[in-house]
Amino acid sequence: MPAACDSVLEDIEDIVSAQDLKPHERHSGRKNVFPKVRKRSSHKDIQTDDDPPSDSIIPGAQKIWIRTWGCSHNNSDGEYMAGQLAAYGYKITENSAEADLWLLNSCTVKNPAEDHFRNSIKKAQEGNKKVVLAGCVPQAQPRQDYLKGLSIIGVQQIDRVVEVVEETIKGHSVRLLGQKKDNGKRLGGARLDLPKIRKNPLIEIISINTGCLNACTYCKTKHARGDLASYPIEELVDRAKQSFQEGVCEIWLTSEDTGAYGRDIGTDLPTLLWKLVEAIPEGAMLRLGMTNPPYILEHLEEMAKILNHPRVYAFLHIPVQSASDSVLMDMKREYCVADFKRVVDFLKENVSGITIATDIICGFPGETDEDFQETMKLVEQYRFPSLFINQFYPRPGTPAAKMHQVPAAVKKQRTKDLSQLFHSYNPYDHKVGERQRVLVTEESFDSNYYVAHNCFYEQVLVPKDPLLMGKMVEVNIYEAGKHFMKGQPVSDARVYTASITRPLAKGEVSGLTEGVRSGKNLLEGKRFNSRNYIVQCISSLV
Repeated sequence: MPAACDSVLEDIEDIVSAQDLKPHERHSGRKNVFPKVRKRSSHKDIQTDDDPPSDSIIPGAQKIWIRTWGCSHNNSDGEYMAGQLAAYGYKITENSAEADLWLLNSCTVKNPAEDHFRNSIKKAQEGNKKVVLAGCVPQAQPRQDYLKGLSIIGVQQIDRVVEVVEETIKGHSVRLLGQKKDNGKRLGGARLDLPKIRKNPLIEIISINTGCLNACTYCKTKHARGDLASYPIEELVDRAKQSFQEGVCEIWLTSEDTGAYGRDIGTDLPTLLWKLVEAIPEGAMLRLGMTNPPYILEHLEEMAKILNHPRVYAFLHIPVQSASDSVLMDMKREYCVADFKRVVDFLKENVSGITIATDIICGFPGETDEDFQETMKLVEQYRFPSLFINQFYPRPGTPAAKMHQVPAAVKKQRTKDLSQLFHSYNPYDHKVGERQRVLVTEESFDSNYYVAHNCFYEQVLVPKDPLLMGKMVEVNIYEAGKHFMKGQPVSDARVYTASITRPLAKGEVSGLTEGVRSGKNLLEGKRFNSRNYIVQCISSLV
């Protein structure tokens, strides 16, 4: 008869059946049994001291370094994990060297992002750090060789990050990869009211749904995030209201495809947006995330009205990927170039000055020179002010990886040609001399300016005056570059403040209510009675 732990599990609950003893029954009969601590050797050439026994470690006293790659959805997940760990008592540090554990939150969109992730794992092991993995890479392919023996927190299990970190610090390997469900129906993910630490205290990132309705042949994210699952409107509105009460002045809505929002729960994106607009205070702004052409076509008129609202940025990210219908068909993008043009033309006509951002993949399998020239013509026609150019990388396990590949030199040249075209025009030169209202939210990378955005979500650099941060001010544009403008604040203009509430300090935990504190105390008092049995099984599997 096979042992109880011979099969591979996706979640620790999977090892407990209805016929098994209840946790308290099991615990009472095994008082003198402790989990076996597996000693780790992170590298054969490195000599390390033995880990202390698990019952001598006090969880919650360690320092944790969190690194996130990828999209705003992934960044939001990272913020939630940081908040929960900090609320529990762990210290979140920006110094990787002093950290006891590295939490690496990965992106699976392109090969270079996964390469950085893999290298960070190796570096952590060489530094004798405990490691917890998160994000789309381990969710999509948890059995990869370089992930063996490491703890994993799935993209829908981020509300259990404290459990995983705690067990990892004790020397155990835990993997939680299951889906959130309610009566058999897949949910959008972890609760939105969890504690979080915003990377920028002025910006709240809200994931309105996870997954998508497409099956693009090049996409690995689908393997991790799955099919569409939307959050209810009331939960999203409540999260926005809470954010504004904590001093936030800008909200980003994010997901793998915001345009598909609500199709699984009987609603749609415009309905959500009108409810959110009602909650936005004066001086604050809402930015809508990426939407694919098919799901915005049926809402064009309503979307134009929403994008004209004074508290919504006239900005939309609509990936085209290619201007060749044959390439789009091979990608399984479910639209043609004419559909994309219809969306862009309608919005440009009905939302004056709107910024349309788009993505293009260079060198997709089967792309001919003629196909690529069609893409060049599209960029020349619309002169997108924001263009994300990506050389195609075949991702393991995707249909596109099995297609006939374009030679690497050709892909590289096409990427270079498109980049040169993009840099041949300056989208903001005609705006020098304008007077614009901008919202100041962050510091520039070189630390010489504050970064603001006008109503079209165009970047405007302003002087580093602390009184401007988090405020909406009027500026005179005196200089323009390829990706930015520079503005001088107008001295006699009105300054708008989105909230009378002081923004949270950098690193301060959001949403740490009395209820959360009570839950934390309860968690400390009732400490997973069945853990001894569970950890033995998990440790023997990974």
